[in-house]
Amino acid sequence: MNGGNSVEKRNSNTKNLTWWKLSLVGIGAIIGTGFFLGSSIAIKQSGPSALFAFLFAAIGTYIVFDSLARMTADHPEKGSFRSYAKKAFGRWAGFSNGWVYWSSELLIMGSQLTALGIFSRFWFPDTPLWLFATIYGVLGIIVILTGISGFERFENIFAVIKVAAILMFIIIAGAAIFGLLDGNRPDRSFTASYQGLFPNGLLGFWTAMIYAFYAFGGIEIMGIMANDLKNPKQAPKAGSFMLVTLATVYVVSLLMAIYLVPWDQFTVDESPFIIALKSYDITFIPHVFNGALIIAGFSTMVASLYAITTILYTLASDGDAPKFFSKTGKRDIPFRALGLTIIGLILSIVVSLFLPDNIYEYFTTAAGLMLLYTWLFILLSYKKLMQLNAGGNMKQVLGLVLIIIGISGTLFDNSSRPGFFISLGFLLLIAIVTISMRNKWKNQPPEKSPPNSLFKNNKDN
Repeated sequence: MNGGNSVEKRNSNTKNLTWWKLSLVGIGAIIGTGFFLGSSIAIKQSGPSALFAFLFAAIGTYIVFDSLARMTADHPEKGSFRSYAKKAFGRWAGFSNGWVYWSSELLIMGSQLTALGIFSRFWFPDTPLWLFATIYGVLGIIVILTGISGFERFENIFAVIKVAAILMFIIIAGAAIFGLLDGNRPDRSFTASYQGLFPNGLLGFWTAMIYAFYAFGGIEIMGIMANDLKNPKQAPKAGSFMLVTLATVYVVSLLMAIYLVPWDQFTVDESPFIIALKSYDITFIPHVFNGALIIAGFSTMVASLYAITTILYTLASDGDAPKFFSKTGKRDIPFRALGLTIIGLILSIVVSLFLPDNIYEYFTTAAGLMLLYTWLFILLSYKKLMQLNAGGNMKQVLGLVLIIIGISGTLFDNSSRPGFFISLGFLLLIAIVTISMRNKWKNQPPEKSPPNSLFKNNKDN
């Protein structure tokens, strides 16, 4: 089975997801190394103002997901954001969005598997990285083969574990702040002045914004899964709960870390939570957070594996990838699409292991930026498809501005700048392919795409 009939059958069989389960899936898909490790880079770049960066990133992320969720509530689409881009701007937008997302997530998965190998060598230092990457890759594929219900259960468990690890840090850090550990009560390591909050100035804050946005990467996966909600109208509710939870635990935990340790003692190679508690004799902390890092990286890798397989399936169903990949098997799993994803994943692992570290880091930075380009398209699609009042327009503009601030900040950071230009190179390559496909599309009969009137005519604010 393939095409629209397949999608309809799959939807009728799998629409059993509740809003709070979707929230848990979102938390499981989002909390990853972008927060557990990337937050250290944000603090190193901007000092205590990293807290503001995470708040602004949370606001920007909320606006993006709320836009995607409202479109899903009005007209659920299996292709999620790429389908809405197609409705808003034409086939070229859906085609390019799908392949930008697929290629970026594929690169990111390779880096996640490499990172998982590095974390695992904390306990098994003599084991080769490729062996760990292979083990985690196989385990991720097994999770996907359990179907959407199995994937949902795994992500729910991962979400609880990751939030529990952060809450454990908050409790231990609170005990340290109140002098319950070693009898010492630390002094606050910063002052509430401009120099205290912004030690590297506004430029440092600007360059840190991208790392704050990385910590919220994964909302696209929630958008894809929102199509399987029992009541798609509850998609905005699921996103609001998820983002309020994440923003709260992110900011509170980082505030405590910065309170315990001066901001300039954080490094780019170690989690801020381990650094914050190093001076206390708590030997199990490094092991607990190393385990949390592995769980975080694995769950985001599995979520990415699910998302890009689904995107490839919808691309094939729409004729934007070979129809071969639109076939499904048991549990409605698109095995052929999954097979191509696995091949790409293997190549990504090989590249990550053999390219010099700094060059591969540039590619993964580029891939992260390409996700934010997808977010920009979500906002632009929403603005085109929905009728907005003044308040709704202001909200969309705010979201666009915040994401552009995050992206443009990479131009002022030596470590991120090459990734920015590489991301433009990827966009240019996909644009060339898209232009070359236009002649093929002209020779095909026009698609009967649902009109924009399927979306709410109510003014959104």
